Amino acid sequence: MKNSLFSTLAVLALLSGCASTQENAKPEAAAGEPAALANDYPTRDRVEYVLECVAKHGGLTYISQYACGCKIDKIAEKLSFSEYESAKTFTQMQKTPGEAGAAFRDAKQSKDLRTRLKDAEAEAEKACFVN
Repeated sequence: MKNSLFSTLAVLALLSGCASTQENAKPEAAAGEPAALANDYPTRDRVEYVLECVAKHGGLTYISQYACGCKIDKIAEKLSFSEYESAKTFTQMQKTPGEAGAAFRDAKQSKDLRTRLKDAEAEAEKACFVN
């Protein structure tokens, strides 16, 4: 009887915890930060960016991991995820040779977004890495 009561209470506690989480809650913006840009980057993309950044900065150390995490946060303050994703795609695809790559190299939207991403990365690099 005790085990049954204990099991029931444990399940109820678990369910009440699940019921109180807000799956669709909007992230709160930091002071002065637009709500739409507060945290709209998927975790997978943030992790991918940090891993690529760490590799470029000599491998995994606490300092490079922290600085690279800081860097993607700073970029997220400047670009929405949609803009970041488009800029990243344009940057990767601009190397496509011939006419097939022209849409990624020559379009005004491509140039603007690639420039914004490059500027955001440069600012983030200065802000997050100690020289």
